Amino acid sequence: MDRRTAPRTAVAARVMALATVPVLLVAGCSGSDSGDDGSASEQRPRTTAPPEPEPVRFTTLPEPCSLLDEDTIEEVVPNADPQSGETLSSSDTSTSGACLWSGLDDYDFRSLTVSLRRFESDPAIGSGDERAEEYRTRLVEEITGDDANEDVSEEQLAETGDAATSISYRVTREDDDEEEEYQQQRVVVRTGNVVVTVDYSGAGFEEADTPGARGVREAAETAAREAVSAVDASAEEDGEQGSGNGGGNGGSGGKGGSGDSDDDGDSDDSGEADDGGNGKSRS
Repeated sequence: MDRRTAPRTAVAARVMALATVPVLLVAGCSGSDSGDDGSASEQRPRTTAPPEPEPVRFTTLPEPCSLLDEDTIEEVVPNADPQSGETLSSSDTSTSGACLWSGLDDYDFRSLTVSLRRFESDPAIGSGDERAEEYRTRLVEEITGDDANEDVSEEQLAETGDAATSISYRVTREDDDEEEEYQQQRVVVRTGNVVVTVDYSGAGFEEADTPGARGVREAAETAAREAVSAVDASAEEDGEQGSGNGGGNGGSGGKGGSGDSDDDGDSDDSGEADDGGNGKSRS
């Protein structure tokens, strides 16, 4: 061999040897889980735990027909039949429910519906409180945005839940080929992650007069405040039962699960009476 080519050959061999070291190291690490430098775990994609939903105040709902006192029913819906109210259907009573009272005192008709809707927190959508507030806003706009409603008057109701709106309006309907005028009131209240809706309606049949807006409003707001107080009390009772049973939400009602069957909070079985709480056809 030529003496001049020998150093070049040696240098080339060393370069090749050094160049293969990283390949061997990588191959050695990837081919064995017992590597000392832990590079295999560093190459694995890191998974992050999904965000925890925000806790909610209400994990169950009380029975809607138990929210109002008998004296209140007698005052707001005279001769209610039945006085205990009629439970309206719900596909999941842990997230929605409603009760209807209707009565005819001579020719004075009154109808009252109390509806409940509960929301769970969902990291992809929002907290239970946020979802409940969006739903409350939609229920208000359902009345204020309907051109068929006349003399619509909306105001915020102070010291009732976390947010409350009271809406007065009139509607005219045909009953037995005769037009009847109904004075109506909707009160929508959010307390935590629950929305309480009161729909109250009054009419005077035959020669009886249609009730005044003020009287209907006061009756509806009285019922709404009492219903919200009862809902709030149910959360405190659930909390006491939970602490007595070792804590946690497991002590609340038996429906379990998040309960909401949809993502945007809409529900056909929320139990609200059709026609803004008229309820005459159901009595």
